[in-house]
Amino acid sequence: MRYPSALVSSLVIFFLAAPAALAQVSDDVVRIGVLNDQSSLYADAGGPGSVVAARMAVEDAGGSVLGKPVEIVFADHQNKADIGATIARQWFEVGKVDMAIGFDNSAVALAVEQLAAEKNRIAIAGAVGSTAFTGKACTPTEASWIYDSYALTTSLAKSIVAEGRDTWFFITVDYAFGHSLEADATAAVQAAGGKVLGSVRHPLNTSDFSSYLLQAQASGAKVVAFANGGGDMVNATKQANEFGLTKTQTMVSLLVTIADVHSMELKAAQGLKFVTAFYWDRNEETRAWSKRFFERQGRMPTMGQAAVYSAVRHYLLAIAAAGTDEAKAVMAKMREIPVNDFYARNGHLREDGRMVHDMYFAEVKKPSESSKPWDYDKILGVIPGDQAFRPLAESGCPLVAH
Repeated sequence: MRYPSALVSSLVIFFLAAPAALAQVSDDVVRIGVLNDQSSLYADAGGPGSVVAARMAVEDAGGSVLGKPVEIVFADHQNKADIGATIARQWFEVGKVDMAIGFDNSAVALAVEQLAAEKNRIAIAGAVGSTAFTGKACTPTEASWIYDSYALTTSLAKSIVAEGRDTWFFITVDYAFGHSLEADATAAVQAAGGKVLGSVRHPLNTSDFSSYLLQAQASGAKVVAFANGGGDMVNATKQANEFGLTKTQTMVSLLVTIADVHSMELKAAQGLKFVTAFYWDRNEETRAWSKRFFERQGRMPTMGQAAVYSAVRHYLLAIAAAGTDEAKAVMAKMREIPVNDFYARNGHLREDGRMVHDMYFAEVKKPSESSKPWDYDKILGVIPGDQAFRPLAESGCPLVAH
């Protein structure tokens, strides 16, 4: 089985290192595969930038682990679960890839996590919103490093309803990610005493949102919530401004990245409130790493790209601690070792695969508030990890003892 060469490229980084006497590394190489959208609506959020971040993590680890070289491969799944699954199967069965990371698409992530478990490989989700990944579909060899729809929506929705904006209408991308976003946001709105007046679903990668926006406008809802991301969210927000919805209704995006704000520019994005896992200008550590990333990529990193670095770094630390790249042994060490880097402080990996860490309330600045390039967000508050993510007992993961 072959996947198109246009979709796949690879980088192999070899460093001379003394072999570890008892190291057990399959094939004498640790192989990591970055699988994501390299060319379409989610490419700015992850895409080539996530490959850069993975390379940086490998280089910062010295290019090797247990005296063995680390290889990074990457591929474009085109936001299609069947293509993603085909590539992952090829990687696991023929390419001897030990860990796949990224995905940035819930349908692809759900398919790959099952394949990884079947082949005793590790699957780490970056920007994946479906709560099923660490819930009913959880496996012993997966982890989710950034957010899920619960973390993105629950605190945000409760806060907005508390401000009196208590009637909502959803414009939702029609696949697992959007469905999960809408379901969790709906539960949060209703729990806070608000009402959902309606919703409409659109295909992935939609260019014309006019009919959906007109339905939202006609609903009379105080809040129009975009349960989508990437290019879809950017297009929907721009067109909402053009249609004049922002004059009478509040636009809320349930997923915003710095790449989205950069695409929209501050004039269109200003005032958007959202929840994020990372912002490049939050402290000295985030600035230092982000400037290194910028030197390579020419743009500041998204939370998805920062998370890929963090997860690859933690994975390599776990291999070193386990003395092997065998999936279950590595996962045990990943759960045992706290996550401490510029991305997360005292993060920890739960048995359902959720990496628990602080999230942040943020708001897009007005143009007059921005003082330098990429100065887009202001952090309004911190959501502690144990509040940001659903409780373990409610995860629905069949591996969790009750």
